[in-house]
Amino acid sequence: MPSSSSRRRPLRPLVPGLLLFLLAMAPPPPASAVGVNWGFASSHSLPAAQVVRGLLLPNSVPRVRLAAASSDALAVLAGTGIAVSVGVPDALLRPLASSTKAATAWVHNNVTRYSSSVRFEYIVVGDEPFLLRHGQNFHPFVVRAAENVQQALVHAKLSGKMKVVVPCSADTFQNASTLPSKASFRSDVNKTMADLLSFLANSSSPFMVELDPFFSFQHNKNMSLDYYLFQLMSHPVKDGQNKYDNYVDASIDALVTSLTKAGFSDMDIIVGRAGWPTDGAVNATPAIAQSFMTGLVNHLAKKSGTPLRPKVPPIEMYLFSLLDEDQRSIASGGYERHHGIFTFDGQAKYYANIGQGPKSLKNTPDVNYLLSKWCVVDNNKDLSNVSSSFSSACSNGDCTSLLPGGSCSGLAWPGNVSYAFNNYYQQHDQSEDSCYFNGLDTFLVSLHLRKSNQQKVKTAHVVAHFQICEGNDWAIVVPLCLFVRSEMAARQILMAMKEDGK
Repeated sequence: MPSSSSRRRPLRPLVPGLLLFLLAMAPPPPASAVGVNWGFASSHSLPAAQVVRGLLLPNSVPRVRLAAASSDALAVLAGTGIAVSVGVPDALLRPLASSTKAATAWVHNNVTRYSSSVRFEYIVVGDEPFLLRHGQNFHPFVVRAAENVQQALVHAKLSGKMKVVVPCSADTFQNASTLPSKASFRSDVNKTMADLLSFLANSSSPFMVELDPFFSFQHNKNMSLDYYLFQLMSHPVKDGQNKYDNYVDASIDALVTSLTKAGFSDMDIIVGRAGWPTDGAVNATPAIAQSFMTGLVNHLAKKSGTPLRPKVPPIEMYLFSLLDEDQRSIASGGYERHHGIFTFDGQAKYYANIGQGPKSLKNTPDVNYLLSKWCVVDNNKDLSNVSSSFSSACSNGDCTSLLPGGSCSGLAWPGNVSYAFNNYYQQHDQSEDSCYFNGLDTFLVSLHLRKSNQQKVKTAHVVAHFQICEGNDWAIVVPLCLFVRSEMAARQILMAMKEDGK
């Protein structure tokens, strides 16, 4: 990197590089208020360099929110100009609240070290610490942790470059009806919330809310799917003089009402999470996810705001999520592992405008895959004792696609058993002992295409994680289900096999 003094020297070869660097570090245009969440709860994560250089930059993503501080991700994001928010996991709230030295060390290791080349925007303290199912576990620590992190930023002379926020789940403010005007913060969080709001106001930080439209849709039987997909509604929700025809506006105004009742009516709002899953439940499909994302981004682009805040939309909106995460908690539902716009190997599942505009999304190139081998149960043998092994494989793997409404929910026994066994086998890197289940008879299926086809489909490097269940053609390889990592790879393999006459 050229020094600042080089601007006065006639070193022409350095000028283009300097200009490129300055352009990369320049703020994105005001219209780019959309960002993406990037989580790391995956058994086989893409290298950070492939995510940044293969997904974020080619698709012109303006901002990214990291679920946790990742030295690999931060190192690769340096110099890109992408605005970065870094998460502090719930597990760190107590130590950061208990020790200013711990907060100072965390800021030094994860922020200060990269601050000269990474465009930090927010430090996100906690991961929905007020979520109802967490009870009071994090209430005593979250505000103090945020204060200590803020103080560490002040000491590092970085507080003017980034803000400290706390992501609050939508159930932080309760609503006995669907009317935003009836909303208020939960009584059990009132004291902590008062402290948090004072902290945010004193540091000029926005309120970050996490929206889960699919969870709301599942638990609100009175609202139609159109309400969640930004479709025209003949009967919008009426709340006094205001009308609501979509979940997002109603949720934001429920928060506005809660903030107003708490005495902070003018506080800025960021939506830290909003997305729709593609698997693991009824109505969790790529087509519906695309409808939601398209409606959401288009709605935000209009800058129409909400009935309570006309022409004042959230200052930023982070789409959930960039990649699937097969080890994410499924406490809310199996669909939580399928929120990615891309499969976890970086292949787009549907179109969404994450910065690239109307152009198709670009997939991650040159992904390294495991060998094309699958662990399958021998259904010609005695399977009377398979239940415990099936449950164990699912507990230590990912069987969420088998759930009702999931993409593989139609698999009959013992196809679903093979699915579970194979998923476990792939998650454990195809180790020999991971295809052994309490003495049950299993066997490995390998795929070998003619040499002429190997380059076309990269036969030796197709992995089996995202398991595609579709049509009778898959019976050519494994009964009922072809276990491969992406639909695109599955179709390529099938076509190549047909060309081979197999």
